[in-house]
Amino acid sequence: MSQFWNAWNKRKDRLRNQKLEQHANKSMDSVKDSPVTSLLEDNIVLIEQQFGKSDDLVVRRFQISTGKEAAVIFLDGMVDRNVISDFVIRSLTTENVTYLSPASNELETTNQLRQIVRNILSGNSVLFIDGSTEVYLINSRGWDRRSVMEPQTESVVRGPRDGFTETLSVNAALIRFRLKDPNLRVKHLIVGQRTQTDVFVMHIDGVAHPPIVEEVIRRIENLNLDAILETGYIEQMIQDHRYSPFPQIQNTERPDKIVANLLEGKVAILVDGTPFVLIAPAVLSQFYQSPEDYYERFYIASLIRFIRVISILIALLLPSLYIAFSSFHPEMIPSRLVIAMAAGRSTVPFPSLVEAMFMEIAIEILREASVRLPGPIGPTIGIVGALVVGEAAVSAGLVSPVMVIIVAVTTIGSFASPSYSAAIAIRMLRFPVMFMAGLFGLYGIMLFIIVMLVHLSSIKSFGVPYLSPISPLNLMGMRDLFLRFPHHLMKLRPSMFRVHDRIRMREDDQS
Repeated sequence: MSQFWNAWNKRKDRLRNQKLEQHANKSMDSVKDSPVTSLLEDNIVLIEQQFGKSDDLVVRRFQISTGKEAAVIFLDGMVDRNVISDFVIRSLTTENVTYLSPASNELETTNQLRQIVRNILSGNSVLFIDGSTEVYLINSRGWDRRSVMEPQTESVVRGPRDGFTETLSVNAALIRFRLKDPNLRVKHLIVGQRTQTDVFVMHIDGVAHPPIVEEVIRRIENLNLDAILETGYIEQMIQDHRYSPFPQIQNTERPDKIVANLLEGKVAILVDGTPFVLIAPAVLSQFYQSPEDYYERFYIASLIRFIRVISILIALLLPSLYIAFSSFHPEMIPSRLVIAMAAGRSTVPFPSLVEAMFMEIAIEILREASVRLPGPIGPTIGIVGALVVGEAAVSAGLVSPVMVIIVAVTTIGSFASPSYSAAIAIRMLRFPVMFMAGLFGLYGIMLFIIVMLVHLSSIKSFGVPYLSPISPLNLMGMRDLFLRFPHHLMKLRPSMFRVHDRIRMREDDQS
């Protein structure tokens, strides 16, 4: 039966891909890959036809020192006009300069129409000279860019304060600045049939496992989408298990975090237009680890990491444990606490499950509303709204005071996760485990945990088991799991990523 379903799914995927290929409107394919002519006016008309005489297409005509007519074509707002005026027009209109030298990375020549259109769309300018079939491609990109700032989603107490921006070249430079290794490799891909988005795939040659790198590149190259506007598009399309609530590819805004993961044999995926960079493969343990765990002394970092793990368990299980104990197992609660809980619930007309669901949904609504409100107002509304709603619900007898405390502790625990994607998964799974606790008590919670562990055991990220280094057991990887061992005791890289050079610290480097 399983073979039948596998064959059926493969047939569906094949038919879907064929349909996409037949109906996909590949915008760059509409541009003929043909050479341009030597006539200036014909070339200008040809470019204007390709862009539909768009109003932001600028054509600046001028005469070079030899008397020939020339024209620079670019898109307004995407170029540095000073480069065009000083480097191109002023250079060619002087008596001593009759041509531009292409012996630089800033200048190339071509006669292919598709490459010319591609460069204009990328923010470059192109120079046509009457009587010549060679067209100059000039690197004149100059749109406004956001400066390097501290990431707001991954702030640390101790560590670097710079973060990625929306510019691909700047992000690559931030990584190169920290990782001065000639073995750092960058693979340039263009993804998105209409957006033609630039993508960098980075890894360290000799450390990363080549099949993993090749698989990452293969999956990205096979993407058949009109647009890639953010790394989330790529993350959702290339992960192994698309319907799992757990993230299988990590994202970050921190260059130091990317460098640390590259040194462990992982692959980084940078996308132009977004400050979030992807890390693949990813395992569950790295989603509750923070870069500053390695900047502090090992016992301090181990304590903080242990607190994070406890906070995640509280965020997932605390409301369901309250429901199970109060509804099915009151004999497991101390007598005085049972009496206090019963007194608090004496006016509540709903069972514990409905009470908990009501409060959790109210908190989630407040949390989402505070995110969407303007910056100065959002945190205030979130705090004041939670206090007002909780106090009003207790006064009205809709919920018990203990339930308000549990929901508050649960919400605070969910903020302790360094990864937003992992925290969202925990918040989502909280509701089904509450439902199971309301139906079967502690047995329902245990059944949910067993199903979740079976699911986690079946997940792989680019061939790496998601529960590594716990399953399969990897003793070297366990040194950086719940506790962080001292650096001198982590001389080898974890083998779960199949790294080639496992030695992280040489014997003669130890103090």
